[in-house]
Amino acid sequence: MKICAIICEFNPFHNGHKYLIERAKELSGCDAVLCIMSGNFTQRGDICILDKYTRAKHAVLGGADGVIQLPAEFAVAPAEIFARGAVKILSAIPEVTTLAFGCECGKAVDFIESAIILSRESEEFKSELEKNLSTGKSFIKSYAEAFKHEGGNKEIISNPNNILGLEYTKAVLKINPDIAVLPVPRVGAGHKSTELRENYSSASAIRQNMQSPLVLRNLPDYVFDDLKFPADVSAFSSVVRQCLFFADKENLVRIYGCAEGLENRLKNLAAEPLNDVIEKCTSKRYSSARIKRLVCANMLKLYKDDCEKFIDVDLYLKILAVSNKSADYMLPALAKSSYTMISNSNGSTLNGDARACFEKDKFEHAVYNFITGGNIKDSMIVI
Repeated sequence: MKICAIICEFNPFHNGHKYLIERAKELSGCDAVLCIMSGNFTQRGDICILDKYTRAKHAVLGGADGVIQLPAEFAVAPAEIFARGAVKILSAIPEVTTLAFGCECGKAVDFIESAIILSRESEEFKSELEKNLSTGKSFIKSYAEAFKHEGGNKEIISNPNNILGLEYTKAVLKINPDIAVLPVPRVGAGHKSTELRENYSSASAIRQNMQSPLVLRNLPDYVFDDLKFPADVSAFSSVVRQCLFFADKENLVRIYGCAEGLENRLKNLAAEPLNDVIEKCTSKRYSSARIKRLVCANMLKLYKDDCEKFIDVDLYLKILAVSNKSADYMLPALAKSSYTMISNSNGSTLNGDARACFEKDKFEHAVYNFITGGNIKDSMIVI
């Protein structure tokens, strides 16, 4: 059996995601599609508008055969760690032969060649990066210029979806080169577009225009029905802010991206509204997404030193959802993994660092329930 994997957030699941699953299965020639999905918080430090089990259900209804969870330590982390954590877990499943991802442009060979350049990060690359940063350019632009200086295709690295695709490819080359990468060109709106279109809008546009009648055209009916009653996430900013106010600087510097005295800046602003904290800490060197991710990680007690331990040990496969018609072959395929399969909140079979990582996931789920006032049961669903 061959499985094509997709790393995702699906916040929310929309027509473009359904298209990706369909094309991934078609182009890969695989027997099944397995999604590894973030839990209740995103890589950019936002709270999801629907819980992880609802979003996993949507993925299965949209064509996925199963969905497993990307541990919180990797899910609320910089793109490189997000990708490495996901590929590490997928590599423990022997049947995973392909990794598909959405892209703006480029073929598999383009991503592989570019990933090789980025992986080696020569002294010339680092020097060019610092030179561009010193002129006042943003980190993203400086990185792209350094990449071009090394002979890379600047077009590949200039789009958000391509950047994640490059990180996935880098992780595959480092962890398991036997996995084939499969870039699938996006259809419709761009990754950060906030304008609703007829049928292929971005998740950002959908979240920002929930009351528009056009939303229905961009979502499968089963997603739209659930989005009529999104989780109440109004308490999110308040909880994040309180956690920042009471945080120790010593723990803040343990979080990915908190460096160069940024912990002092955050603590000095901790009494202000969260939006003001993010705005005043954002600069050409520190994007707003980085600040949001940092304060979200602080709330969830996700630290770099813990993550570096978890990324080097055997972990687990936390199953969120499986298709009823696929269960007879998907569950046995996952059982062939060297990792323990977990289908609920009981991780008693885990030990050491794997157990510690699993406890972080349990805490993340509890925080989501607290913020939303919900009582989402932490247990696998079959659809």
